[in-house]
Amino acid sequence: MAPALTPATHRASVAIGGEEAAKRVVDVLTETFSEGPFLEHPAAIAAFERPDGRWGVTAHFAAAPDQALVREIVGNAAGEAIARDIGFDTVEARDWVKASLEDLVPVPAGRFVVHGHHDRARVAPNKLGIEIEAALAFGTGHHGTTRGCLQLLDHVLKARRPCRVLDLGCGTGVLAIAASKALHAKVLASDIDPLSVKVARENAQLNKTGNLVQVIRARGFSAPQFATQGPFDLVLANILANPLRQLARPMAGHLAPSALVILSGLLNHQASGVIAAYRARGLVPVRHLAIEGWSSLLLRRAK
Repeated sequence: MAPALTPATHRASVAIGGEEAAKRVVDVLTETFSEGPFLEHPAAIAAFERPDGRWGVTAHFAAAPDQALVREIVGNAAGEAIARDIGFDTVEARDWVKASLEDLVPVPAGRFVVHGHHDRARVAPNKLGIEIEAALAFGTGHHGTTRGCLQLLDHVLKARRPCRVLDLGCGTGVLAIAASKALHAKVLASDIDPLSVKVARENAQLNKTGNLVQVIRARGFSAPQFATQGPFDLVLANILANPLRQLARPMAGHLAPSALVILSGLLNHQASGVIAAYRARGLVPVRHLAIEGWSSLLLRRAK
């Protein structure tokens, strides 16, 4: 069978100082390249926080974009200096799935080992294997945040057996699957992204935990399942710093007494701000892991 090549794309990328400016650029680029003459060749545009604290914006185009137009749009939104710094290049056609799988070696994290199908036989008998293939949803286990969460989960389960577990913002479902395998118990998992919900359900079936992991699509704590299945003894949330700060209040309202919370998706310099937001809601820090520039936190609700 011929390899499934991802077609070559044309890329524009730039570093921008702050989050608001980056989001403004994403909004205007998305609006421009999703209407009129661009409908047949829309662009994929995203903003992300860089390790240096600045924000980057990247746009992928199916066809070579009008560079002057892109610079004009960005200049109007973020200033001419930013527009002059935009870099344009071409991303070659490649079988990205195959390339990703070649790089995904098994990742140990406490008792857990996250692996792809091709490494299933390499999991030691005394370890809990979690099979996750490279996918569009976030969370193959190789990122420092996922590894940090799994290590903290392993630490928690050595001393406690939580009955009601929630994986908030589950991505591929790796944390929910890990918890359900270790506890042999039901876990509620949620994500705002429909693709992540689909992938997490598929991965739960793949790992023979489909009857234990319930995956729902929900924004924050808006779904009725949070009330009916809570309050939770353990919450895992590997998201991003700003959403985690915003979720501190509603999460506290869904926690059982002495509940534990594992948070990640934080750059190291963001950890103190997230800890402060949760301390204000009655949660105190217990452990702090830093892996490859990313922080994972274990918090406990004060009695």
